[in-house]
Amino acid sequence: MWKKIIQKFKTYKLSNLNFRLIIYVIAITCIGILTIGSAAKGENYQMKQIVGFIISIIVMVLFALLSYRFLFKFYWIIYIVTNILLFLVFMIGSTIKGATRWIDLGFTQFQPSELAKIFLIIFFATYLYKRKDRISSFKTLGGIVCFAAVPFYLIFKEPDLSTTIVIFMTFCAIIFLSGVNGKIVGTVLVIAIPVILVFGYFVLQPDSGILETYQYNRIVGFYQKDNEAAKKIRYQQENSLLAIGSGGLTGKGLDNNTITSVKNGNFLSEAHTDFIFTIVGEEMGFIGGAAVIILLFLIVLECFITGAHALDLMGRLFCYGFGVLITIQSFINISVATNLLPNTGLPLPFVSYGLTSLVSLYCGIGIVLNIGLQRRNLL
Repeated sequence: MWKKIIQKFKTYKLSNLNFRLIIYVIAITCIGILTIGSAAKGENYQMKQIVGFIISIIVMVLFALLSYRFLFKFYWIIYIVTNILLFLVFMIGSTIKGATRWIDLGFTQFQPSELAKIFLIIFFATYLYKRKDRISSFKTLGGIVCFAAVPFYLIFKEPDLSTTIVIFMTFCAIIFLSGVNGKIVGTVLVIAIPVILVFGYFVLQPDSGILETYQYNRIVGFYQKDNEAAKKIRYQQENSLLAIGSGGLTGKGLDNNTITSVKNGNFLSEAHTDFIFTIVGEEMGFIGGAAVIILLFLIVLECFITGAHALDLMGRLFCYGFGVLITIQSFINISVATNLLPNTGLPLPFVSYGLTSLVSLYCGIGIVLNIGLQRRNLL
């Protein structure tokens, strides 16, 4: 086995290694580390993130060298492990602010749903690849929907509605990009859109019982100005918008002591995680905010380009799925910080504090790099 692995290493061409992607990812992570240090003064979050960054680099290198074709052979094991980890949350998980999403490892909090994002993309991509000749059949599509429903339900019940939505949208994108018959896609859309609208109407009823109280208040508080409970949640987003606007072109500077700073006035909770973009906007200004958005765009673009050159449908779907995941999560996080969407509690990829999130994302980057090392020439 080791001889095969070594022989595989020899087939890699260093010229195919995507150094641009590596530079973009490291650059945005460094911005995140600097911002976390400013957002959480007096805490050890920055040092933990630095340790997480070092671990993430090692993980990225390992996955970049390990053939994705070998790794994806174990997609059923990956799927089972994902569900076991998500189930363990209900058995031994830690409850923080009403949500049970973490497993206490002593030195840090492990969040299985973050790792599940990457593992499920591997499973979806491989499942569809193995059935590429009958990808539009009812058995294939019905099967993947049933298998996807299990982790979706477990994540939703933590409760973690925002992560469920992100993974579901990524799942839909992978299905669409897999080459499913257009008639099936059109039929599903015609049926799904009215069903979703009707379901959404009932979900947003005060006594529906589907959403947790805080989830309901977050959503309706975005448009109900007379909802007192929701006003407190919306107040944080209004402060976020004020902070970003006050940053101007160049910002107030990292670790500043300005008395007019929204951050220094403690008007933001979870500034180092959910509202990290607010700190970037206030302390690095428009230039810093634009830099983060551009770097995220370039990372996604490199994922899509790598997918276009992938050797097979399996590699292509992973790259596309991973790129879509980063796009959706980034869009939602920044939209929340700028008061364009209801508060969701999603981290900003590579920037927000969170060791599980950072290591999982670097795992995905490593796989994309490996797919790029085995690329095909389209010219």
